[in-house]
Amino acid sequence: MNKGKGTLMQVELKQGIYWVGAVDWNIRDFHGYSTHKGSSYNAYLVVGEKIALVDTVKAPFFAEMMGRIKEIIPLEKIDYLIVNHVEMDHSGSLPQFKQALPHVEVLCSPRAEEELKLHYGDAIPLTVVKTGDVLELGGKTLTFVEVPMVHWPDSMVTYVKEAKVLLPNDAFGQHIASTERFDDELGWEAIRPEAQKYYANIVMPYGPQVLKALEALQGIEIEVIGPSHGIIWRKYIPEITATYKRWAKGETEKKALVVYDTMWGSTELMAKAILRGLVEEGIPTKVYRLGVSDNSDIVQEVLETRGLLVGSPTLNNGVFPSVAEFSTYIKGLRPKGRIAAVFGSYGWGKGSVAKALTADLQAAGMEVAEELQVQFVPQQDALQRCEELGRRMAKRIKEGT
Repeated sequence: MNKGKGTLMQVELKQGIYWVGAVDWNIRDFHGYSTHKGSSYNAYLVVGEKIALVDTVKAPFFAEMMGRIKEIIPLEKIDYLIVNHVEMDHSGSLPQFKQALPHVEVLCSPRAEEELKLHYGDAIPLTVVKTGDVLELGGKTLTFVEVPMVHWPDSMVTYVKEAKVLLPNDAFGQHIASTERFDDELGWEAIRPEAQKYYANIVMPYGPQVLKALEALQGIEIEVIGPSHGIIWRKYIPEITATYKRWAKGETEKKALVVYDTMWGSTELMAKAILRGLVEEGIPTKVYRLGVSDNSDIVQEVLETRGLLVGSPTLNNGVFPSVAEFSTYIKGLRPKGRIAAVFGSYGWGKGSVAKALTADLQAAGMEVAEELQVQFVPQQDALQRCEELGRRMAKRIKEGT
């Protein structure tokens, strides 16, 4: 039996608690979020006198999960299935599971009961559990805590008291496909950026709810965190919980992002001039051209960056499509507390690009400090104005205003 040495058989987290999930080496798009490193769907088997499976896997990986369980126990010995979250990368195997093992009792939160019926109909009997409810397995005690909007209304976590193991579903996850299962096998420096990207693109709108969830877990001894995606935490738990708290509070660093697209190079010239102004004032800055850069990669940087400058050329008196896509994406994630500016170029008629971008960024909760538009190709005086914009934004970023 594998004791967590990094193979792809079942992995024992603590005595009687096993990872029995699946690794998806080939996924590169997770509902619009690029997963360059693949992912995993983590399910956990808790073995006491009775046996519970906590979460399932995406439907195509059902047989893989069941094969891992069979290496540990006969399938018919499973008594309970805990649904921490309804999203189909976790509950997708539920219909197959119940068809194979109709005797298993399915436990879920009150909101999950509603959502599971909307996904799979009324044929699956469900038992509702609430915060503080306990399931005694005999030698293992499961306690449930609802964490609504981290990141769906139905979300809850399961805590195994005796083993001090927290199974929080999507919280603390990352999209990583790996033969390593634990954080000390892969390393903090490799995992942290993927945890950052995951939080930025999935959890960021729900910072207040994350803080409430972290507060609800205070005082609970935790030695292992088994998220629903990626690497299992056992060494770097203080680091990831402290980092989550900073992200949930919206804390940022004195850095900037210049994000733009261009048609004939005019907006690009403006972006480079703005970059000069920022850098000359000592602000670390990254530049992304939309259309060749991935929105979810950019948002990973937004999570910890104070200043965002977005530029667009004018097309048909409106925002360039790739920039409009980005501004819509960022609006949904609501990265509040950032300082923003918009810039761009236009042709024979001054378009509404600046106003449209400003509206989207304000709707995302940002303060839009400045707008700058230039007609056709920016000449030296216009490029000077762009540099000055960069300098003024640098000052605001340093002061946090």
